[in-house]
Amino acid sequence: MKKTLSIILILITFFVIYFLQINLFSWFNIYGVSPNLFIILVLIIGLFIGKKVGLALGIVLGLYIDVVNGKIFGQVALMLGIVGLLGEYLDKSFSKESRITLMLMVASTTIIYEVGIYIINIIKLNASIELALFLKILAIETIYNTIITIIMYPIIQRLGEKLESTFKPQTRGMYF
Repeated sequence: MKKTLSIILILITFFVIYFLQINLFSWFNIYGVSPNLFIILVLIIGLFIGKKVGLALGIVLGLYIDVVNGKIFGQVALMLGIVGLLGEYLDKSFSKESRITLMLMVASTTIIYEVGIYIINIIKLNASIELALFLKILAIETIYNTIITIIMYPIIQRLGEKLESTFKPQTRGMYF
């Protein structure tokens, strides 16, 4: 029951983020670049829930985004799935309690996501390679996502701990 409620709350959060992404951040952009809150959401899901839930929700949420406004069906789903999977692996390798570590995770997954989308667009759409423009957009979006992570860190940490206690089994320390 708790898990079902958590999944429903994640989906509601997704639609709130979608609304913010489409409406609010289209007004608050830097050089035409707005943050990608979906990367942050899927990374947090992968970090705190794990168990391939980050991968599955990344694909499902990405498919919704692809259906609504994607040029290439499946590209956002693929990349958000990779972000969710990376979140699970980063959870095993790094501490998510540190603000700096979480910022670096968001920055690195933003870069991986955008490079992946860029490569898919070049391959599928025969788009021209404009490296300077891409690097400018990549830098702005990475900084933007990182700043939002800094601002939202207390909320991310509290919600992440609740998700983790709901989805991950509690392990007791072994004393020798």
